[in-house]
Amino acid sequence: MSREPDFPEGKAFEDPASLRRGNFTYFPVIPGRLEFAIEVRRAILRDRPAIVAVELPGSLEDVYLQTLARLPEMTVILYPDPKDDEHAIYVPVEPCDPFTEAVRTALEIEAEVIFIEPDSGDRPHLPDSYPDPYSIHYIGLNKYIDAYRVYPQPRNEETAAHAAGMAWKLQGADPLAQVFVVVSLNLLDPVLDAMEVPQDPPRQTTLPDVRLLNPHPDCLAEITIEYPYLQDRYELFRPQMSPDWSVDRPKVQFDLLREAEKEYIKNTGDKIEYWQRRMMARFTRNLASINGDLMAGVFDLTVAARSVVDDNYAYEVWQMANRYPAQKPASDLMETVNLSSQEIWFNTKKLRLRRRLPRPKQRLVPRGLKERKKEKVEGEWARQTDGSAICSYPPEDLVIEDYGRFLKRKAKSMLSEERSRTEPFTTSILDGIDLRETIRNWHVAKIYVRQLDRIAGEVGATVVIFDQDPEDRYQYLTTWLGEHQNESDMAFYSTHPFQHLVGPGIGRAEYDFAQSKPERLLMAALDYSKQRFVVYVAAKPPRSIFRSIAAHLNRRIIYIPIGALNPAKLKKLRVVHVLDSYERRDEAKGYIW
Repeated sequence: MSREPDFPEGKAFEDPASLRRGNFTYFPVIPGRLEFAIEVRRAILRDRPAIVAVELPGSLEDVYLQTLARLPEMTVILYPDPKDDEHAIYVPVEPCDPFTEAVRTALEIEAEVIFIEPDSGDRPHLPDSYPDPYSIHYIGLNKYIDAYRVYPQPRNEETAAHAAGMAWKLQGADPLAQVFVVVSLNLLDPVLDAMEVPQDPPRQTTLPDVRLLNPHPDCLAEITIEYPYLQDRYELFRPQMSPDWSVDRPKVQFDLLREAEKEYIKNTGDKIEYWQRRMMARFTRNLASINGDLMAGVFDLTVAARSVVDDNYAYEVWQMANRYPAQKPASDLMETVNLSSQEIWFNTKKLRLRRRLPRPKQRLVPRGLKERKKEKVEGEWARQTDGSAICSYPPEDLVIEDYGRFLKRKAKSMLSEERSRTEPFTTSILDGIDLRETIRNWHVAKIYVRQLDRIAGEVGATVVIFDQDPEDRYQYLTTWLGEHQNESDMAFYSTHPFQHLVGPGIGRAEYDFAQSKPERLLMAALDYSKQRFVVYVAAKPPRSIFRSIAAHLNRRIIYIPIGALNPAKLKKLRVVHVLDSYERRDEAKGYIW
């Protein structure tokens, strides 16, 4: 007759998957990641253990504590590579590293700190890919760790020896004290297995010439794991951390892009449209998905800013991500160095940004090119402007007329595309071969041709809306009549030209055709147009009532999204110069650029 074995009362088997083993509590982390730094601090403040053991080299304990005393100012630890005398190892000490946070919090609660990593040489390189730590916000820390441990990475002798060295250090800790062990997630299971048997002391080596360096503020984004702007936000809220508090990574990214946009507007005068923000959000999401992440990193944010807006905005995004006010450009205690990512990390990526801004440096200037004229005395040009009449600057008129003809051709092309039809080739190629349809039906071995129907009528008036002007910024409204048969009549509104003088009697303004102002211009275009088609260029299409009005007047509105046009060309066209008399035309070329 069999019976269940008797166990001492109150004694139970420990769950082999549990991270609590006797007086040891194991807390696996991903080095350098914000989410794990937050969780480590919460756990230590909650449990208040007597001993906190961290996976850091024991020989670096003294210098590491010195770097913690400098926080939030970052420090780089430099020591020679034990395997190669010609190379050195750089260890940035950053606030968002969970090992750094574990030691800082342990010192706050006056717990004993043990550095358990053996000094036997370089840490084994474990090529591994972690899931995005941001997923902890959705599935929780325990599920994240359990999901990772289901598929452990292969081990080797180097990994086993390294884990055995850490286990030997832990086995020498106070057996009656509660020990909180912070260890890398990819070394968790090797350490747990090594703790099951007594370990011999590892081979000890000393690291000569350990130096501390002060990284220059300009290089922080290249050498840190989490970008400095995020680490600064973590340092700001760290002292008031609560159990339900967390740094919201998407909100921090949104704030970064918003502040970068303010600097972009300040330095360039351009602004970012709402569709560009939406496209950047979609672009960064796709870049993160390609890398297997939920949230894009600072490199992907910069790539998206350059691709959607321009290099100037990408530069502002990178500079804002690199902002860390606590870091000083010089230190009296140690040398300041400007490090690059290649000196710290393997397999780095490069991104070249070309800022298109005026720079105070010498440039080659063609002989005979005159410098831009300036006022000798402030207010000189304003006193020479009487405002008794206004006229345009002929070279600008030619550019505007030429672009108006381009918009008319584009509108007719769009109408032709709408009325085109595609059919299989029989006896005539009609208006040409439709390559797209032919390739799409390549499997049927047929050639497809296109036929474009002729458009009855011509394009007349053209309306361009650069800005909807919700703040009523453009107060200058006027109408210009063509001076000869090659010039068109033009109605526009803009900033007041004589508030920005570029020469005596020469004012500079920005065009805008804006909800009541654009509609008024569109009504005028429908009324005055001699041709059937009216071109309307704007960020938003006109309301449906205007199409009904156009139909009653036997007109048709052709809407062209302003985003479909060349932004560089539009930027040039937005600038208009107003002269206060015809005599100013002879001297205007010396002031207008």
